[in-house]
Amino acid sequence: QVQLAESGGGSVQAGGSLRLSCAASGFANSDFCLAWFRQAPGKEREAVAHFNHDVTTRYAHYVEARVTFSKDNAKNTLYLEMNSLKPEDTAMYYCAARYPYCSGLYAPIMFDYWGQGTQVTVSS
Repeated sequence: QVQLAESGGGSVQAGGSLRLSCAASGFANSDFCLAWFRQAPGKEREAVAHFNHDVTTRYAHYVEARVTFSKDNAKNTLYLEMNSLKPEDTAMYYCAARYPYCSGLYAPIMFDYWGQGTQVTVSS
């Protein structure tokens, strides 16, 4: 059973940086896709970045220049480094996983496994 656990959220001022972590375990094979989503109050959950086992990474256009998605295989942990944060980045950030590969940015319904989320708050 896939298990995901996020950490690293917090409160920062606009222009600051945060690194979110997601500890991932329980994958049955290597053909999976990992993702970060976010959901602000009153808004739909939206994709931030998707990462495949072959290191293919896709970013949503509204964060592409400001985030970096990486994975430490030894620690089974994926990271989302976020820079130049804006108040509109305030949201609950979720780690998600699915089988198989992601050939694009997928909607939340396409993912079967979710973490509990970590809150990011950016003040102006």
